[in-house]
Amino acid sequence: MSDEPFASARKDPQFLYLRTIGRTSGLPREIEIWFVDYEGCYYLCAETREQANWVQNIRRNPQVWFWVNGQTYRGTGRVVDAAAEPDRAAAVSALFDRKYEWSNGLLVELCPEAAP
Repeated sequence: MSDEPFASARKDPQFLYLRTIGRTSGLPREIEIWFVDYEGCYYLCAETREQANWVQNIRRNPQVWFWVNGQTYRGTGRVVDAAAEPDRAAAVSALFDRKYEWSNGLLVELCPEAAP
């Protein structure tokens, strides 16, 4: 029996685990979500756009922690302004379409902090 499907899953994980700080509670909030990586950052797509609690949390406090492919990161999150960054938005949307066949949502960027 081959473990090939599991090996390929490790190379291209489907989920990222994001921790934000609750905008009203101040408590950690964690979600599992689809993602793509592009130019050193990770991108999420919020189906409910600005209504997503995690998006509102990032808007209030951009400090985030996330786990993907066995790595833990601390970084900052921000909503991608598609009008100001059309090339980035188009490239990231294309990656979502290729990986998940879906990209209809608000794009959010997570960038890891540089190592000291």
